[in-house]
Amino acid sequence: MKLSANEEYGLRCLVRLGYAGAGGSLTIPEISHAEGVSPAYAAKILRVLRKGGFVTAARGKEGGYTLARPAESIVIGDVIDALGGRLFESNFCQSHAGQVAVCTRSVDCSVRSLWRAVQVAVDHVLSKTTLRDLLQNEEEMNSWVKTIPGANGLSLLQ
Repeated sequence: MKLSANEEYGLRCLVRLGYAGAGGSLTIPEISHAEGVSPAYAAKILRVLRKGGFVTAARGKEGGYTLARPAESIVIGDVIDALGGRLFESNFCQSHAGQVAVCTRSVDCSVRSLWRAVQVAVDHVLSKTTLRDLLQNEEEMNSWVKTIPGANGLSLLQ
């Protein structure tokens, strides 16, 4: 499983705006330079974030992008949905049927059960995470993640 580049860089751009603080504004060149992406790619991501209602844009000399609402009210699960979507959608079986019209495992599929469970776990964590949480440093974030029920045994955090 991998996060898409849109999801990764979209979150990074949003965190960068979060660091600018309430009412803080950054331009596309400032964001692209700080996050190491091209201005065109940063513009594409910021357009998606603006359409999703996470950022606002202002033109002119004092223009740039700002958070559309406080960092604590921006839920990361909503951001990920806007940037790329979910791992498992209800149409998963129809879109992964292979060369046949209906998946050969559509009646009894253990793989579908696995992906559904993974999506529920991901949704659980992302629905409890806000942009404010991501403005912490890595050590603080690791401690915070461990407070999420079911996440205590995450070996990646060691």
